[in-house]
Amino acid sequence: MPAIKLPSLNGSVENYQLRGTPIPVVKPTQPFSRIVYSAAHVVANPLAAGELNQPAAIDWQRTMEYRRYLLEQGLGIAEAMDTAQRGMGLAWANALELVSRTMQETSDIPDALIASGCGTDHLGPNEAQSCDDVIRAYAMQIEAIQKTGSRIILMASRALVKVAKSSSDYERVYREVLAMCDQPVILHWLGEAFDPELAGYWGAPDYREASAVCLDIIGANESRVDGIKISLLDEQKEIEFRRRLPASVKMYTGDDFNYPTLIKGDEVGFSHALLGIFDAIAPAASQALAALSSGNTDRFHSLLDPTVALSRHIFRAPTQYYKTGVVFLAYLNGFQDHFFMLAGHHGMRPPAYLAEVLRLADQSGLLRDPDDAVRRAQRVMFSYGVSE
Repeated sequence: MPAIKLPSLNGSVENYQLRGTPIPVVKPTQPFSRIVYSAAHVVANPLAAGELNQPAAIDWQRTMEYRRYLLEQGLGIAEAMDTAQRGMGLAWANALELVSRTMQETSDIPDALIASGCGTDHLGPNEAQSCDDVIRAYAMQIEAIQKTGSRIILMASRALVKVAKSSSDYERVYREVLAMCDQPVILHWLGEAFDPELAGYWGAPDYREASAVCLDIIGANESRVDGIKISLLDEQKEIEFRRRLPASVKMYTGDDFNYPTLIKGDEVGFSHALLGIFDAIAPAASQALAALSSGNTDRFHSLLDPTVALSRHIFRAPTQYYKTGVVFLAYLNGFQDHFFMLAGHHGMRPPAYLAEVLRLADQSGLLRDPDDAVRRAQRVMFSYGVSE
């Protein structure tokens, strides 16, 4: 197996010997027993990129190829979400083009499961002055996304946090916005670890108060809600919330720290999944879900449990910069020819963080060609002053 010099967390450079056995990519032979979405990243086009305040330059061919790669392993696509740098490099105009292209260019894949992020992110920081402004903003994106044929993931709104004066404002906004949707939607509770601007969502700083407001909104609009994705990185909070949902409403875990136990579930219930980490660990996730569907829980855990250390590292605080780890792993695995991201996000994590992504991906069997991964990592490490 190849070896590589990598920076360590203490500032030294150490020799790392790869030892993992790559997990092969396998198409599932039957549907999974869980509904699973992978939030998918976008591949930037470095040669067409402008300054940081310019529209995103996207490599559409590689971006669509990656979506096909995920779909062909039985994973759905959660499109234009935070993993695609929504609100952190991917503006609304780019997001809508991304949704449109994905719907068009994957239409030949039978039963492709796609839902797309719908928010209010086209509003400027000072443009939202009232709940009416937020409702109109949601309405515009709902109409545009529904025209593509995609289902909707109703993303949390930074603008709503700004203008809402109480939980009753959230109840009103969600009531009116959900009434505009032509199919049941997936709600999205993104914790402040992922987006600090969403602190106090649902009009309450305390989790128990916030969850009560959210559950009241779901209960009042039950027929319009397919499920809710919760990204709080707290297993017990998700389980407690899941047990209080109406029977018709699904829980989609967004917990990138505790997903194996939440997906497997307990004697009361389980979570479906809408996860950013599934972008990075697709072969392990796909085959683990196939094993769970056939009743082989031992294989489910043997495939998925080793990925948790990798996921916890990629999503470590400051969590909103997890996309850098996801894209670095895509680069190591040959899905793009460069380590460059929208809005300069390839520079949001230090070299030692990237080195640990390689180590943990190797130990999880997630480097599909270890020799090539080492060559690619060496190019990046050399640019940081780590000699081969």
